[in-house]
Amino acid sequence: MRTRTALIESAAALFDREGYELASLSTISARAGVSNGALHFHFTSKAALADAVGQAAARRLEGITQQRADDALQVLIDATHALVQALDHDVLLRAGFSLGDSLEHVRVGAGLRGKWQGWVEDSLARADREGALAPENSAQEVATAVVAVTAGLGTLGRQDEWWLSRAPLTRFWQLILPRLAESSRLDTLMASGSKATMACL
Repeated sequence: MRTRTALIESAAALFDREGYELASLSTISARAGVSNGALHFHFTSKAALADAVGQAAARRLEGITQQRADDALQVLIDATHALVQALDHDVLLRAGFSLGDSLEHVRVGAGLRGKWQGWVEDSLARADREGALAPENSAQEVATAVVAVTAGLGTLGRQDEWWLSRAPLTRFWQLILPRLAESSRLDTLMASGSKATMACL
């Protein structure tokens, strides 16, 4: 199990830094401190290794989206902050998203952004049922904007870490909440994330 974990972490780091196509199995095994034979014992191909990275990244994403609270809209805000912060320091999560964007054949990794979008849509639908959304808003359209912003911050953050700080995402929520949320709920929502979430970041 330690060898398998080391190989997945090594692969994630190289996929994130060099891309899937350029990362070689020999470099991955050397970085993990194991032989090529040990790598092939656990993974039959680079695609199988990439799929394992995708599965591990999916579990990390599930950890972010498993928050439970009465206020679905605040949970969504908190989860976006948690995801963007994780993209700053979690190479496995970054690799999972980038693999999903570039490799359709990677079974779990390919669905990572789709999983995130589905969860965002479900959260907004729940917020709508709770009466938290202004009536003119479509949960699906708002979900598209939220997913686009989080994906964009992740991409921009590769060049400048400021984009992965709380400030840009907080500003996004400050701009969108007056239109998105039912007016009586605005005073209860924290665009910078709830105190519980910020304590965990």
